[in-house]
Amino acid sequence: MIRIVGVLGIALLLSAACVALEPSSARAPEQTSVTFLISGDPADEEAYRTLVEHFMAEVPEIRVELLNIPGQGDFRRRLTADFAAGTPPDIFLINYRRYGPFAARDAIAPIDAFLAQSDVLRREDFYPQALAAFTWRGELMCMPQNMSSPVIYYNKDLFDAAGLPYPTNDWRWDDFVNVAQMLTRDLNGDGEIDQYGFGVEAALVRAAPFIWMNGGEIVDDPAAPTALALAEPASREALAWFVSLQNAHRVVPDAVAEAAESSLSRFLNGRLAMLMESRRVVPEFRRIEAFDWDVAPLPQGKEQASILHSDAFCIAAASPYREAAWRFVEFANTRVGQTILARSGRTIPSRIDLAQDPAFLDAQARPHNSRIFLDAIPTLRAFPALATWADIEGAVDAELKQAFYGQIALDDAIAAATMRSAEFFSRQE
Repeated sequence: MIRIVGVLGIALLLSAACVALEPSSARAPEQTSVTFLISGDPADEEAYRTLVEHFMAEVPEIRVELLNIPGQGDFRRRLTADFAAGTPPDIFLINYRRYGPFAARDAIAPIDAFLAQSDVLRREDFYPQALAAFTWRGELMCMPQNMSSPVIYYNKDLFDAAGLPYPTNDWRWDDFVNVAQMLTRDLNGDGEIDQYGFGVEAALVRAAPFIWMNGGEIVDDPAAPTALALAEPASREALAWFVSLQNAHRVVPDAVAEAAESSLSRFLNGRLAMLMESRRVVPEFRRIEAFDWDVAPLPQGKEQASILHSDAFCIAAASPYREAAWRFVEFANTRVGQTILARSGRTIPSRIDLAQDPAFLDAQARPHNSRIFLDAIPTLRAFPALATWADIEGAVDAELKQAFYGQIALDDAIAAATMRSAEFFSRQE
């Protein structure tokens, strides 16, 4: 049966929002069609399209229509607009930092009951950090299919040319700064930097691990936050170190240089020695032929810490095809499904058994030091699960970026971020 669209389709979706969210005992109707919305680059889309094709070959009575909206901003706007119009996708893939507004409005169908009845998935198969990130008020809302921590990607050829040893697993903040300084160079003597030692996004998601490493906190109470805690001494000290990478040590491109060419592009072009990123860039980096590269852990502070990156499959509460949607989500998180995505290089499986499998730890594929991602798992922390967290994070990012590029003082940025975010903390539902 082809999906009915138009006025009747919208009416069906709106009326379905009133239906109980428990999984039914009946099988999905033959030839049911469900939509699956993602946001990714061509490599991402290819991996998910392969997953969809394998599922439809296994379950021919369910057709999955894959929709890709490149660009996270466009994706979130499209998803918000579709929910507002009553026509959301049946399934969508979203980061845990962005699902709060939908969970708070009961727009996502909880999956606890589905998971409990599954013959092929068990809760204990998955890393608890990923499950916890998608648990809203005691209910598992979405099925995490990956997880990651940020690492330092480094250009081995530039290290070799500078006569520097590769980063070790126990390097410290001072070691990192010294190496970045030695790799920031004016190659032609014209007074302009041609090669930078480090590239990083001026954002809270990148600064957070260093705050936690220094014994600081992002918010006043991680379990029930009411305000930012960035002005606390340990948090401020870590932020001062983070912004000094650009506005004092000058090992990171300044605002003009970053606008002219992103740090990601500089790394791809061989003119950036180190880049802080999650696992998501691996498919693109595997196409690099001009130089060799690998990954190293984040430099250590007073204690070990890193930040969780995780995406999950969510099912819209308004979908009239929730059981069919679950069957796809279920398949995607079996060993077969997660192996398909792991082979793309983009993801660290959320399945504990598969993360240790050659499908992920492929000694022949770069990065050769993939175990670094697994070693970081015990140290992973997550941002709070709040309906307005995206707004809070956005307020902090706007101010932190100005401090990072030397446009305002760090204390002024912290004060402004604290003031701007106060209303969002007060608007929890």
